[in-house]
Amino acid sequence: QVELVESGGGLVQPGGSLRLSCEVSGFTLDYYTMGWFRQAPGLEREGVACTYSTGGKIEYADSVKGRFTISRDNAKNMVYLQMNSLKPEDTAVYYCATPCGPYDIWGQGTQVTVSS
Repeated sequence: QVELVESGGGLVQPGGSLRLSCEVSGFTLDYYTMGWFRQAPGLEREGVACTYSTGGKIEYADSVKGRFTISRDNAKNMVYLQMNSLKPEDTAVYYCATPCGPYDIWGQGTQVTVSS
């Protein structure tokens, strides 16, 4: 059974950092493109970052470039999103998914709230 489980969200002050984790089960991560997207109330889903299964290619949304870093550990079947210099507009539920836009499979999400 394919399952993606996100963790690591929480409340953080502007300028702070969080590291999201995605535990993958049911398939071998090596062969899959993985991404993170987010959705805030009343707003459309936004693709945040993507790591491709081959060639090491990584892409970021303009809104997070230079602040967020996506990484993967194929041996552990884990995907991560390091988020630095967080802003209030980063507040959303963050989802781990595969592949990257369109998304076929995603987890339950983890809430990230950036507020003072």
